[in-house]
Amino acid sequence: MNQTLTPSHLRLGVNIDHVATIRNARGGDRPDPVRAAEIVASVGGDGITAHLREDRRHIRDEDLARIQAATNLPLNLEMAATREMLDIALRHKPHAACIVPEKREERTTEGGLDAAGMHNTLVPICEELRAAGIRVSLFIEADERQLEAALRLGAPVVEFHTGEYAHAFLDGDAERVTRELRRITDMAALAAKNGIEPHAGHGLTFDNVQPIAAIPQIAELNIGHYLIGEAVFVGLENAIRRMRELMDEAR
Repeated sequence: MNQTLTPSHLRLGVNIDHVATIRNARGGDRPDPVRAAEIVASVGGDGITAHLREDRRHIRDEDLARIQAATNLPLNLEMAATREMLDIALRHKPHAACIVPEKREERTTEGGLDAAGMHNTLVPICEELRAAGIRVSLFIEADERQLEAALRLGAPVVEFHTGEYAHAFLDGDAERVTRELRRITDMAALAAKNGIEPHAGHGLTFDNVQPIAAIPQIAELNIGHYLIGEAVFVGLENAIRRMRELMDEAR
């Protein structure tokens, strides 16, 4: 393909994993991630993201069906490239499955998927997801080699890891911020030119979201930990509304 995709509306997907993290810290069923999904829908969120990790540290298997039943918002299931997770995705049939790297010892996903190095592993997984009508997304670094791998795998969506950009912003390293922003901007344009829809996420906050949101080809931002953290102080509704405002201002 050789077309340029410039979305007019920048979608906001809200990752509700860490509502479940708080629930699991004490056991029981409160706070309920399903309630968070309902709030996202009520304030105009565009989608729900949930990462079912192999160690079930936050979202649990039974949460998926409950989340899907609670709202009409599309569910983006983040998953490791394993047979177990593929079978779960095929059973629940989310709108999209975003394949992410996963290490049990990490606190959160650090870095993008090595789609180039894992090509042979990813081919059958992508094929089975597509055959089931599930939109395939790859969580990758904004790197030409990884983008080329996504193209070879036939992934219609990539989500660029913005963690390095977020770290540079937090460190006050303007040169690094500029470099990371340029890298993401260039790869978003290249993805769109080749018919791949670019998304972005990881470490995005009220303070740093606008330069990423201003990239014209980016179609969706997925933000979770920061919004759940802000919700402790201002409520989830207000946190989502403020992020939506900032994203809209950037466009």
